[in-house]
Amino acid sequence: MTHTYLDTTIDFNVIYERRKNVGIYVDVYGYIEVHAPKDSDIIVIQKALEKQWELILLKSKEMKDRNLGSYEKVYEHGETFLYLGKAYPIVITCNSDLEKDCVILEDDKLYINVKQQDDDVIRQALKRFYYQNCKSVIEKRIRFFQSEFKVKPRSIKITDDKKNWGTCNSKYELTFNWKLIMAPIEVIDYVVVHEMCHTVHLNHDRSFWRLVGKVIPDYERRQNWLALSGWKMIL
Repeated sequence: MTHTYLDTTIDFNVIYERRKNVGIYVDVYGYIEVHAPKDSDIIVIQKALEKQWELILLKSKEMKDRNLGSYEKVYEHGETFLYLGKAYPIVITCNSDLEKDCVILEDDKLYINVKQQDDDVIRQALKRFYYQNCKSVIEKRIRFFQSEFKVKPRSIKITDDKKNWGTCNSKYELTFNWKLIMAPIEVIDYVVVHEMCHTVHLNHDRSFWRLVGKVIPDYERRQNWLALSGWKMIL
């Protein structure tokens, strides 16, 4: 079946079964399935789709993109890299007289100034840029949310953790993955609040998630962005 809403048309499959409510699912290939009670009117199904329209489109696109697979970046003019959720093309300038390699975000471009045209040199310059800005942004966001918490972090570190976006230990030491700076600020906020909530509840029990939801009511939507788009955050 198809349905058009807000100038966009989607294809979806309807499965009628014994259930009370309409459920909408996007599979790992980006295809949309609607599970509906037997004898459901098509208008009811369309209204259910429209209610979650933007989220459905986002999930479907993300899953389709994800199935294309991540690719290796090339360090050439025009290649794009994420910063705060937006893709910026790079412009590379080589100058052997430079005192230090640097990266400047300006005019919707990432200007990479390096001493030599070398992929590893360019990559390391970008990585330093991400590290520095990640630390600055996260420290600002922690200060922003601090009024919600009685305990202050003992330390804040930016790391190259391959498994976690953030951690908090029993000493209230917070660490964050430098690649977080590639995500939208609202997603960074979710990870920051998640780890700050661990200063109150070290585990992931119901009390922990209630506290996360109190500070960020739509945390699941932000959580979903990481789950669906984290693979794009590459260097």
